[in-house]
Amino acid sequence: MANNNPIGVFDSGIGGISIWKEIHQLLPNESSIYLADSINAPYGQKSKQEIIDLCFKNTDLLLNKGCKLIVVACNTATTNAIKQLRATYNIPFIGIEPAIKPAALNSKTKSIGILATKGTLSSELFNNTTELYSENIKIVEQVGVGLVELIEAGYIDSEEMINLLKKYLNPMVKENIDHLVLGCSHYPFLIPIIKKIIPKNISIIDSGKAVAKQVEIILSEQNSLSNNHNILNEFYTNSNTTVIKAILNNKYPVSKQDF
Repeated sequence: MANNNPIGVFDSGIGGISIWKEIHQLLPNESSIYLADSINAPYGQKSKQEIIDLCFKNTDLLLNKGCKLIVVACNTATTNAIKQLRATYNIPFIGIEPAIKPAALNSKTKSIGILATKGTLSSELFNNTTELYSENIKIVEQVGVGLVELIEAGYIDSEEMINLLKKYLNPMVKENIDHLVLGCSHYPFLIPIIKKIIPKNISIIDSGKAVAKQVEIILSEQNSLSNNHNILNEFYTNSNTTVIKAILNNKYPVSKQDF
């Protein structure tokens, strides 16, 4: 695979841009193509087979655009479909799953919270990871119903969002959590609001930096790091472009495309 080919990133919408930003910051010489499958968001409400089918569709599109590596920047897609993707395609896939391990290992109160979608919390991969690190640790799970939809609609700072977050987070705080794991790539956009709701002693953990580091490691191992200075970062959505443009501060080209 040509070194200067782009990194592909897909998510069930704009959430994976939080992951893309970490990759772009760490690897500024890499071109990238981002797919926001917003018309099908959230994946967390869909069946396992529906999620797998959507992931194959997104992967085919990115491969047709010449991507050399694909980041599945969606917790639900990773936990439900990455095994099938790796078995089917001859290309490196990097997934994203809730960062339970660092939260569990660093917890002083032995109580951690996980805010995620239903699709992630009910997946086999999530349950296997939880079992590995949950000995002597209380894990407080909460499905973030409605959060992705509000983010996709651009209502990040809305009163409805604040009320939903209070409803989900306050019971976790009462359970004496000292780490809050964000188990959906959309949720890092909510960190400023979350910080106003939960006590300062609770650490907020997301997977962005770890995913970016893994991309660097895999490309380095395969001698596929770009030496290109003609960088192109392209964004595609199958829904309204307004919110994704705003999230990117209108710095990058965004195209609407049916897929």
